[in-house]
Amino acid sequence: QLQLVESGGGLVQPGGSLRLSCAASGFTLDYYAIGWFRQAPGKEREGVSCISSSDGSTYYADSVKGRFTISRDNAKNTVYLQKHSLKPADTAVYYCAALHVVTTDCLPYEYDYWGPGTQVTVSS
Repeated sequence: QLQLVESGGGLVQPGGSLRLSCAASGFTLDYYAIGWFRQAPGKEREGVSCISSSDGSTYYADSVKGRFTISRDNAKNTVYLQKHSLKPADTAVYYCAALHVVTTDCLPYEYDYWGPGTQVTVSS
């Protein structure tokens, strides 16, 4: 059974850092595009960052460029999202998702497999 599980969320002060992890089981991440998405209360789910399965090409939403970095460790079957300079506007539930296509598209409706999400709260 294909499964994704996020971890690393929590409460952090503005300007702080967090690293989210997305661990896969039941399949090999090597052949999947992986995306990080977030959903804040009352807002639609949006693509934050996505990474291709082939050459590691990446996409970042304008709101996170220069602050977030996506990476994958195929040996550990895990994808990471390193987040720096966090802002209250980054508060949301963060989800990782997988798509068995070579792409950096970061549109939620395109992704097939989803984790349950992890809460990130940026507040002083």
